[in-house]
Amino acid sequence: MMLDAPPAPDADLDHRPAQDGAACLAIIDGDVHPAPGALADLKPYMSARWWEHLTTYGTRRRHGMSFEPYPKSAPRACRRDAWPEGGGAPGSNLDLIRSQYLDHYGIAFGILGPLGITGQSEINLDFAAALASAVNDWQREVFTRREPRLRSAIVVPYEDGAASAKEIDRCAPDPAYAQVFMLTRSAEPAGNRRYWPIYEAAERNGLPVALHVFGASGHPYTGTGWPSYYVEEGAGHSTSCQTVVTSLVIEGVFERFPKLKVVIVEGGFAWLAPLSWRLDKLYERMRGEVPHLKRRPSEYIREHIWVTTQPMEEPEDRRHVLDMMAWIGWDRLLFASDYPHWDFDDPFRAFPAGLATDRTQQILTTNAKAVYRLP
Repeated sequence: MMLDAPPAPDADLDHRPAQDGAACLAIIDGDVHPAPGALADLKPYMSARWWEHLTTYGTRRRHGMSFEPYPKSAPRACRRDAWPEGGGAPGSNLDLIRSQYLDHYGIAFGILGPLGITGQSEINLDFAAALASAVNDWQREVFTRREPRLRSAIVVPYEDGAASAKEIDRCAPDPAYAQVFMLTRSAEPAGNRRYWPIYEAAERNGLPVALHVFGASGHPYTGTGWPSYYVEEGAGHSTSCQTVVTSLVIEGVFERFPKLKVVIVEGGFAWLAPLSWRLDKLYERMRGEVPHLKRRPSEYIREHIWVTTQPMEEPEDRRHVLDMMAWIGWDRLLFASDYPHWDFDDPFRAFPAGLATDRTQQILTTNAKAVYRLP
């Protein structure tokens, strides 16, 4: 298939937006990770039955092997300076989040995405639903109601579509919530009809669905087995994102839910353009298999998919990343920092030289306003 020529760079490649200029923008961050300071922080939001279950039996996730998914040199994958002095986990102390992150970078809004013990990937689906609800109430009370610059995510027990839809309908009327939150490594590809009640509820309530990398699906991260090295695990995030996008498109999710918005979080973004081209090529040859699709896959992707910028792609020739951004679409990119993790992207330094000021503003601010429910 013939590929279009790369779009011309936006500006002189020797130009980099000044830090002061970036600081003046109303930065909207699409990936901020809160955490309980201790497990007991969730107790006020759980019934006696489920709190006893959690403390007695713990969690049982769909996992093929037991291991810590982060390098030991970076516990919880977090910045060393993000650990609160008084104890607790990074992302648990609101005062530290304010001083180190919100105030320091001039963040207008930070969209939360809880990881860890959230109920997602739990084998016991009733427990999964109870734990997800507790995490949602905890986010709202501890962070969003005390800090207007933060917006919560509706964590859903996504292996139970009906329970997930019920949780979305429960939380969505509250403006504290800005998105529905899932993980990319689900038990089946994300376009499978078992997950459609989630997309239906998200569309009904006018909320985007964020699919963040990770998840305990019970399947290996590769097509053949478990990887030997953390490097393989990290590199595999982009392939899980490609699986998500391919499944959503080919299964007909966007044909069925034409107003649905999907944000792919923390999987990079350079893979999206070539995936679109490949899917179009395959569709032209095998469209008879998918008569439910009325348009080319790239058209659904262009209309329904957004990607966050973290982790930022860093080719040796910085012009290449600008070309890729243009191919994806400047209006499809959302800034994300991944605070408080060790590979946090500084909004003042994350973008390559040559990114024009108006493009920077699109990614830092304007695009997110078109996706999230923000004032």
